[in-house]
Amino acid sequence: METFKKLKEFYWPYRKQFYISLIFLILVTAITVVYPIILQITIDEVIYNSKYHFVPYLAIGFIFIMALKGLFTFFNQYLADLFGITSVYRLRNELYKKLQYLPFRYYDNAKTGDLMSRLTADVEGFRFFLSFGFAELIRFVLIVGLSLSVMFYYSIPLTLVTLAAMPFLAFVTYRFDKEVHPAFRGIRKSFGKLNTNVQENISGINTVKSLSREGYQINKFNNSNGDYREKYLTTSNVWAKYFPLMEFIGNACVVGLLGFGGYLVITEQLNPGALVAFFSLVWYIVWPIANLGFVINQFSQAKASGERLLEILEADEDITDLPDAIEIKDMQGHVTFKDVTFKYPNEDKYALESISFDAPPGKLIGLIGETGSGKTSITQLITRFYEPQTGVITVDGREVRDYTLHSLRNQIGFVPQESFLFSSTIKSNIAYGRPDATMDEIVKAAKMAQAHEFIMELPDGYDTLLGERGMGLSGGQKQRIAIARSLILNPSILVLDDATSAVDMQTEAKIQQELKSALHGRTTFIIAHRISSLKHADEILVLEEGRVVERGTHEQLIEKSGPYKRIYDIQYKDQKVILEAQIG
Repeated sequence: METFKKLKEFYWPYRKQFYISLIFLILVTAITVVYPIILQITIDEVIYNSKYHFVPYLAIGFIFIMALKGLFTFFNQYLADLFGITSVYRLRNELYKKLQYLPFRYYDNAKTGDLMSRLTADVEGFRFFLSFGFAELIRFVLIVGLSLSVMFYYSIPLTLVTLAAMPFLAFVTYRFDKEVHPAFRGIRKSFGKLNTNVQENISGINTVKSLSREGYQINKFNNSNGDYREKYLTTSNVWAKYFPLMEFIGNACVVGLLGFGGYLVITEQLNPGALVAFFSLVWYIVWPIANLGFVINQFSQAKASGERLLEILEADEDITDLPDAIEIKDMQGHVTFKDVTFKYPNEDKYALESISFDAPPGKLIGLIGETGSGKTSITQLITRFYEPQTGVITVDGREVRDYTLHSLRNQIGFVPQESFLFSSTIKSNIAYGRPDATMDEIVKAAKMAQAHEFIMELPDGYDTLLGERGMGLSGGQKQRIAIARSLILNPSILVLDDATSAVDMQTEAKIQQELKSALHGRTTFIIAHRISSLKHADEILVLEEGRVVERGTHEQLIEKSGPYKRIYDIQYKDQKVILEAQIG
């Protein structure tokens, strides 16, 4: 029950609903046990003693009891379901909230489909046990306890004979639980992998089709689906192995009941009606014990689901506000790195080694280098997406850790290379970071990002509804909307991580021209592979394998025979060849 104890905060506040449903459950169970008693009275008093005048009263009483049972069952089930649904409502909200604040380190290894599975299938599995599983366990205790009380009242010897096989049934049920829980945990993990395959395939359908990898994806899904099937078959095998054994032990109880009970009736130690009532009551014990496997089944699924949910809830939020963190409102944007070293979790190689530089307010810093040289890592440390292992990063003279995450990131506009757009209007995508932005501010930001013109050509302009991940727009158009989304924040620090890589040279030149006024007074970091994007930078840092190997202005670096000059020669040589070919 350790899993349920850890999740107690989500369902315990609603225990009143559970307790009230429990009262109705007790009433329903008590009425259920009355049935065999009415049967015994009917046989012993009405039939054998010819008291037929009792028949109308028994019939009316029986109908009345059935009506009461139906009413009580309604309230019991409704309140139990309300208890489960209300509890997981809070749980699901808390899980989603937790996912918003987990660091990038967590998402480096997490699978989207698996997380979706946890927030849907696992939450639902836990809810089902809250709504019905707990109640079934209590109903089991009640029905067995009440039935045994009536059976002992009718005949102690027959009750003891009937119960002789119960320890064997209990042992088999215990063994069943030991095998079925690991099996269900395997099912949950396999289902998460299956979800991940589906999610990745749908998200990357353009890549799949462009490379004609449909067959590969089908085989990959078949393998995941096959693993899911095997996990389920393993569980079915456990069920098929134990359930017939449970049923056999239950039937053995009935054989003992009929044999010894028949002897008691023949020797007139027991009335026939009591034997018939006994037969009904024994099934009230046998079937709950046998069906305890179903409850254990539900419990095992809920436990496996709860464990997977706790993995999210208990995940370490290692990047949080310090107790004395301050709000930063009027940021100047003075960024300094002092001997910063950093490597990503689960990586042996350092992404950055001994990085030091100073970016005064309003300056433009260019970052260039091969893929994996550490350019993006620098900007992700400024925003505290990750923490460095050693060294100090300051903004306006204070360590970035001294500021609250919300106020720090509110002052930094970040445009990643892969621009993510939400399934909403273009207007709401641009104003995502500032929902209170006016239409004039939205249009101004779009114009600076060279996005206004193509937006107005769309059927509904700024009210055009985008598909998932911005489907319907080109890569360059998505990047320009992402740039507008950052500019509307009026940030003190702006990071453009290869933000114009998907636009053509002409559009890039227009964006840079418009950005000149927008970048005025802001500290800007531009990550680029094109030298044309960095030529106007106040300082350019050239990185190789996590180290700054060159620094200076474009003119200074061109004069050297270093990595920057080699990149320049390659790019401009290619452009010269293309130009000569066009002229020729």
